[in-house]
Amino acid sequence: VQLQASGGGLVQAGASLRLSCAASGPTFSEYPIGWFRQPPGKEREFVAAIRWASNSPFYGDSMKGRVTIARDFAKNTVYLQMNRLKLEDTAVYYCAAQRGTRLDLISEYPYWGQGTLVTVSS
Repeated sequence: VQLQASGGGLVQAGASLRLSCAASGPTFSEYPIGWFRQPPGKEREFVAAIRWASNSPFYGDSMKGRVTIARDFAKNTVYLQMNRLKLEDTAVYYCAAQRGTRLDLISEYPYWGQGTLVTVSS
């Protein structure tokens, strides 16, 4: 599975931003896709995940209520819509794929994209 994250950039607090994760590979649709983020100087944390087949989302506590994850089969892409961004949302955002069962565990994800930087300014 190959993953390509994009869509990051510099935005003002309160703005919205949509990240994209393009997936490829012969069996990528068998792998749930997760989004994680790593703020400067902090550990990587779970944001959200989705299963291709069921389209069922799962959200972590870090951005719950301000983020929506969705997948587009036709474009082989998973999106992360982020709203009402805060200064503390500044981080490198990564998408990842796994074949495990725990969607919120970093250790369950063997495949990672390169990350896209989101910077929220005041």
